[in-house]
Amino acid sequence: MASLQVKMHQGRKYWCIVESKRVNGKPRSFVVEYLGTADALLARLSNEGDGGQHKVKSFSHGAFAALLAIARKLDIVSIINRHTLSRRSYWPEQPLRNNLTAGITLLLAAMGRACKPTSKLGWYDDWARETTCDHLLRISSARLDSQHFWDLMDCIPEEAIEKIEQEILQKVLEYYPIEAGTLLYDTTNFYTFIDSTNDRCDIARRARNKQKRHDLRQIGLALAVTQKNHIPLLHHTYRGNISDCRVFGEIIFAIKKRMEELKIDTEQHTIVFDRGCNSKTNLEKVSELKLHYVGALTPSQHGEIVQAAEGKYTTVQIDGGELEVYREKREVWGEERTVLVFVSEKLKNGQLRGIYQSLEKRQILLGKLQTRLLNPRAKKYSRKTLEKLVNKIIGGQFMKGLIEYELISLNDGSWTIIHWINQKNITELEDSLGFRIVMTNRHDWTSDKIIKSFHGQAIIERTFREIKNPHHLAVRPQFHWTDQKIRVHYFICVLGYLLSTLLLNDAQKNGFAGSLDHLMDALNEIRLSRRIIYSGKQGKPKIEESLEEMSQEQQTLMQIFNLSAMHLKPFKMQGVNSYS
Repeated sequence: MASLQVKMHQGRKYWCIVESKRVNGKPRSFVVEYLGTADALLARLSNEGDGGQHKVKSFSHGAFAALLAIARKLDIVSIINRHTLSRRSYWPEQPLRNNLTAGITLLLAAMGRACKPTSKLGWYDDWARETTCDHLLRISSARLDSQHFWDLMDCIPEEAIEKIEQEILQKVLEYYPIEAGTLLYDTTNFYTFIDSTNDRCDIARRARNKQKRHDLRQIGLALAVTQKNHIPLLHHTYRGNISDCRVFGEIIFAIKKRMEELKIDTEQHTIVFDRGCNSKTNLEKVSELKLHYVGALTPSQHGEIVQAAEGKYTTVQIDGGELEVYREKREVWGEERTVLVFVSEKLKNGQLRGIYQSLEKRQILLGKLQTRLLNPRAKKYSRKTLEKLVNKIIGGQFMKGLIEYELISLNDGSWTIIHWINQKNITELEDSLGFRIVMTNRHDWTSDKIIKSFHGQAIIERTFREIKNPHHLAVRPQFHWTDQKIRVHYFICVLGYLLSTLLLNDAQKNGFAGSLDHLMDALNEIRLSRRIIYSGKQGKPKIEESLEEMSQEQQTLMQIFNLSAMHLKPFKMQGVNSYS
């Protein structure tokens, strides 16, 4: 094994690489290479020795350059800067920190979210340092610590977020016009680790969390996106304990206002929402605003519609398949609506899978209870207490009547349980599962068009999955605890999603067939290599830059986004002090 050793010669230390070998059974040291003095060794390690030596480093280039190009095309930095507000006496009218404005700072944060979600503290170390950020913008991103982001986020008033989003979307529609179609609306929530005693934050509240973290305070996010291009037309951050129904009743006016501001013809568009938004009051608001809609009703609350459909189904062709559908005009909540009833096999299979898993779990719990009761040293239960315990075990959604039991009293005062599955009730339940009830005021639409529009709801569900993807676009981690910072943070995340979606649209127009996640991965892997060549003479070393070898897919993406020459010169960007 080789080792590094020092040898003395004429009073000076010289380093060498020594390897130990056995000669005639005895270990002996052999010098493999002389390295010279400490200074010579240091120069050698720094590649500053003889001519021709060099060092090479590569940076992730494709995603950063593509996002930067589309942000410049949309003039995002200028739009944000028009709405900043200097809150510090020592700042000029246009707040600056590290020679960067709030606009470019929020854009860089959004790009970081799109490429690799990190905390503001880890923005440089975990992402920016490995990209061509400094090279393209000619900045020192190492100076952008968490305080930098917090200070410039503080310059965005809460009431300005809506105006900024509207102006950005107006610019987006110049390049990506929205075709007549549907707008998809839905909500989700994100848990936080904000302390329960933190009274500076009103927006984070405890409620039922969709990620099963009911013990933590959460924040709600509502989105309205276009069905075709998946462009987020509106986002709304709200208190985590407000129900979906109440949020929809408040935000429907904002959706109508946004459509009018963007000059979107409401007659040519239809809003699609799920049954969690339904109420008589909300549908009255939709009618008052003269909006077209496709929504859903809960079968358990409208059993008379399901009963009316029995034996009256007709076959409808949808996407090459057949679906049995019942259709009628019916008065629902005081207004005539077109109602469709059909069975979703996907929903039915999912419900059945959940039911059988629940049955298995409850049978295991009953078996454990039976074993405990048979233990001679077990606690003695009264019939009433034991019935209450068993009923709690066998309860739950769809579970009523599926498990039956009998309590048998033993001579020593203990109990035993006999339980069984009621197959008749399971069969009846299976026949009642999978029903969907869709309603609309688009009375002239065909049944297949109504159902296709309703199925478009899966698009916004995919959007929420994407903004929860820990590799790209994730809203978490977020370490903010004031309402203003939280709302700005969510705006940053939605902006990152918007830019990424526009990249995907451009790629798909040119034949790209992958997902948004795959696109971001492919762009991140397009790397710029920088080679520093030392000639051994005085003066600056020579620097050569080139793109690393790429796959055919990456070469195609380079052409689509016109990135082939972006590495050759700095990228002029408004908001960077040296260029503004």
